[in-house]
Amino acid sequence: MSLLPVAEAQARLLAPATPLPVENVSLIDAAGRWAAEDVIARRTQPAADLSMMDGYAIRFADMPGPWTVIGESRAGAGLEARVGEGEAVRIFTGAPVPEGVDTILVQEEATRDGDLLALSGEGPPGSGSSIRPRGSDFVEGARLLAKGDWLTPGRIAAAAVGGYGALSVRRKPRIALISTGDELVSPGEPAEGVMLPASNGVMLQALIGAAAEVQDAGIVPDRLDALVEAFRMADADIIVTTGGASVGDHDLVRPALAEAGAALDFWRIAMRPGKPLLAGKLGNAIVLGLPGNPVSAFVTARLFLLPLIAHLGGARNAIPQTERVRLAASLPAVGNRDDYVRATLSNGRVAPLPNQDSGALSTLARADSLIVRPAGAPPASVDEIVDILRLA
Repeated sequence: MSLLPVAEAQARLLAPATPLPVENVSLIDAAGRWAAEDVIARRTQPAADLSMMDGYAIRFADMPGPWTVIGESRAGAGLEARVGEGEAVRIFTGAPVPEGVDTILVQEEATRDGDLLALSGEGPPGSGSSIRPRGSDFVEGARLLAKGDWLTPGRIAAAAVGGYGALSVRRKPRIALISTGDELVSPGEPAEGVMLPASNGVMLQALIGAAAEVQDAGIVPDRLDALVEAFRMADADIIVTTGGASVGDHDLVRPALAEAGAALDFWRIAMRPGKPLLAGKLGNAIVLGLPGNPVSAFVTARLFLLPLIAHLGGARNAIPQTERVRLAASLPAVGNRDDYVRATLSNGRVAPLPNQDSGALSTLARADSLIVRPAGAPPASVDEIVDILRLA
């Protein structure tokens, strides 16, 4: 089986995957998911002309004063009376602007003696100064969010102000996470001799965060019967394995999937790190077999698992987008696989980190980006433009 290009593998993974059913959840529960429908404003914001400053509401035509203060307007409790010629209203930030006035005289430029108000500074530059007009943010009926938008904190806030207490989103994917390897021990347990603390499970759960519901099946030994049982017990939309997907005598994920009844779609990707990635179906579940080396597992999860979660969640753009920056250090030519180089960004430039071994977690811990270099690319020199994927 030849190596599959990354973009083709991503397309084949996502194409048959149908977004999950829609549910209506609270704004807090919707955060970090994707809007299942357009979000249309149910109200106008602001609902009235509002003061942007503490001061006095006046008619600009009455400049430079003086004025007689006839009342007060504060947030949530405006003045009902109409303001006439030579009159002013004490007003606070966020308060509705009374009828008849068109300008705010900020309090730093005003002097008050009882009800008599006088100008003590330059005053407002023109009519409308320091007033936030009604509907200047959005009006009722405007589209606040589009179907497929990622629900960031700012978008959650916009929905709340737009009149929503809940939003329609796709159900979170259920993920069964299976770590394979006789050499693994649980994090925190003694790792004597050649034993190794299992890092992939906790790393992937941290990477997924709240975007999915993860059931960690723990460490499964390198035995065909144990792996087959783990696959048959998995009740999930996505089954994720780490390790055991290469060509060694003890790499049993592929034969175990075959015995469990899975259909393999593709295996081995033209990328470094991460070549021994596999994907298929087991019943209604999508199977994604990640490499066992932690860096390989991380990179393939960024490029395949997270886009799959986003696609099932209804994201409009599930594939991560690159951006272009200048190199801070040179890079060698690339072989026959796309290269994902751990790097750091500083002052608009990206620098590759030393020790790009696929097991080097100290390098991954320092990286905030991946330099993406296509297969066959020539050497890259300092100041050359390259593509990167941000990790943070």
